[in-house]
Amino acid sequence: MKTNEFEQLNIGKEILKVIEELGFEAPTPIQAQAIPLVAEGKDIIGQAQTGTGKTAAFSIPLIEKVDMGQKGVQILILTPTRELAIQVADEIRRFSKYLKGMRSLAIYGGQPIERQIKALKQGVQVVVGTPGRVIDHIKRKTLRLDHIKGLVLDEADQMLDMGFLEDIEMILNETPEDRQTLMFSATIPKEIEMIAKKHMKKPEKVKVVHKELTVPHIDQYYFEVKPHEKVEATSRILDMEKVELGIIFCNTKKGVDDLVEKLQSRGYSVEGIHGDLKQTQRDRVMKKFRDGTIDLLVATDVAARGIDVDNVALVFNYDLPDNFEYYVHRIGRTGRAGRVGLAYTLVVPRQIRTLKALENYTKSKIQRKKLPTVSDIMDKQKEYIGKQITSTIEKGGLAEYTNFIEKMAETYSSIDIGAALLKMAVNLNEVETLESAIEVSARETRDTAKDPGMVRMFINIGKDHGVKPSNILGTIAAEAGIKGSMVGVIDMYDKFTFVEVPEKYEKKVLKAMDKNRIKGRRINIEVAKNRSRTR
Repeated sequence: MKTNEFEQLNIGKEILKVIEELGFEAPTPIQAQAIPLVAEGKDIIGQAQTGTGKTAAFSIPLIEKVDMGQKGVQILILTPTRELAIQVADEIRRFSKYLKGMRSLAIYGGQPIERQIKALKQGVQVVVGTPGRVIDHIKRKTLRLDHIKGLVLDEADQMLDMGFLEDIEMILNETPEDRQTLMFSATIPKEIEMIAKKHMKKPEKVKVVHKELTVPHIDQYYFEVKPHEKVEATSRILDMEKVELGIIFCNTKKGVDDLVEKLQSRGYSVEGIHGDLKQTQRDRVMKKFRDGTIDLLVATDVAARGIDVDNVALVFNYDLPDNFEYYVHRIGRTGRAGRVGLAYTLVVPRQIRTLKALENYTKSKIQRKKLPTVSDIMDKQKEYIGKQITSTIEKGGLAEYTNFIEKMAETYSSIDIGAALLKMAVNLNEVETLESAIEVSARETRDTAKDPGMVRMFINIGKDHGVKPSNILGTIAAEAGIKGSMVGVIDMYDKFTFVEVPEKYEKKVLKAMDKNRIKGRRINIEVAKNRSRTR
């Protein structure tokens, strides 16, 4: 795990452990600038919009200042809405996972105040709340602010637009003068300058300038799903689109590994890249992607830097990025060479507000799309097969097949025969070309297990059996329990397939795969003999 960039910000080991578990690879610009200043005790004005990672920029250094032995409220964060209060409180809970005795609470209108009073009496060090509900607690004397060390005004301009200026002033006057004050705002109107002059001590200004969206020829859609539905939703969307080359983005390295494993077990031709992979592994995965050996690449934003592939048909945001600039960079990888690109994003209900902010930032419409049903997917498959049938008829060369159909037509109608063939194709998920593939002489030119440390294996199943490289890759990964990224070159022919696996997993793969089944067909697997015997 490379936490060097976060370690350079002098973050404590407990929070670094969380960062490592979450798989964050590098701090965002606002985090890199703000965290050291907050840690030093400086007051700051951060000009940054939603989607820059600003919550972590103030949460991480502030919670490290909390005295766990003291139960009174020490950090107060004001937000304009209940949704943002919940979101910020969740983030604080996440980063304080290994800080024993650390307790935080979100307080906002619309929730029974008695529940909040009970939690406050039990002892809370960090409170995240909307101004109205915070004042309500102050008046009830259920929230005391005399031990506040740090106070944050998050999305300050929005709070002012909502008429909270007097409330903010009242709350600030209830806190100690020696507190640390942080203010984050997308814009800096005169009222904010006034608050800063009156209530802050020589604040340092931190500004994150967004870049404009530079890829207009991209159709952008989102699907609203619950968190536990994301893998199933991804599978349905991929089945519907039949993507030849696509990139799926996750926010963390752990997210990449988990998604790759789940998609491979479902038979998708997919591998992942992130910062923990060695350069040789990354190069191997990228070669597969560029060559079309795999259809889908799952990546983190940092690992995807430098990916330059022109014919990416789809960018899929499995996770909505924390930084909106990442979104722009992600979707910019489709729609190249004059083609219209396609970008899909999965959004959980609590992220709808963030999505609207993203639309405002990109100055583009991200349209809601309904998740495809099983019936929708089957209709799409039929449509695809219909196009393949039309193409095959137009190319001709059907004489021997025509004779076969004519013979069957003596017993059954041609419509019934066609319908039966279509049903078989759909049921088997054989949405590939129905014409015979011409096998090129690549057989004679491919090297055997070029990569050191790899062993080449022979499997008695190939194209004629309705198998694709993704089926081989997925089965090896699922049955042998090794990562798909470790599997090397897959050479598939009409009747058989060669596949490279690491030597150290040779016995494990042989044991797991022998007598197993792929696409319902029992297989045999063995270490490939020398070239003269296998070729």
